[in-house]
Amino acid sequence: MDRRAQRHEQIRAQILEGAWTLARERGLTGWTLRELGDSVGMRAPSLYVYFDRKHAIYDAMFAQGYEQLLAEVEGVSRSGSPSEVLGRIAHGYFDFCVTDPARFQLLFLRVIPDFTPSPASYALAQHALDLLQEVLADLGISHEGAMDLWTAINTGLASQQLSNDPHGDRWAVLIDRAVEMYIDSELEPPPA
Repeated sequence: MDRRAQRHEQIRAQILEGAWTLARERGLTGWTLRELGDSVGMRAPSLYVYFDRKHAIYDAMFAQGYEQLLAEVEGVSRSGSPSEVLGRIAHGYFDFCVTDPARFQLLFLRVIPDFTPSPASYALAQHALDLLQEVLADLGISHEGAMDLWTAINTGLASQQLSNDPHGDRWAVLIDRAVEMYIDSELEPPPA
């Protein structure tokens, strides 16, 4: 990459960092491009050199968030019993969600009106789901709806924690129980 392109990417990264900071302080939709420009030492019109609209910034944030999630997911050991494997995944996902409420909202809730991730960004989300589907299948959980139930349980626990006890552990302590209930419900019995 030449110096100009490298500088362009550095500035894009600064803009995204500024957007994340504002999103964490004021909520995903609680800031303007003018405020973002001010936070990174630019005038708002200059941001358009790097992102053609505010939704493009959200899209880049969405991609960053899924890259972070994929790094977490790909590092989880798949060895052990279904309870151990799914327990590690559930705890890791929960921690990923509750440590950054703005990222959680962007990735898993529809809080930005009219925002739809680009195909490239959404492909990262699909890759995360494909990895989850693969893990579940490896554990013998492959029937229709099993992945949807898993994501609903885990996202629900994280959402409840963030909404009702953001600095506590009210829903965190339910993770292992939820994993066991899920396994009891979804694990296909071995053939006779």
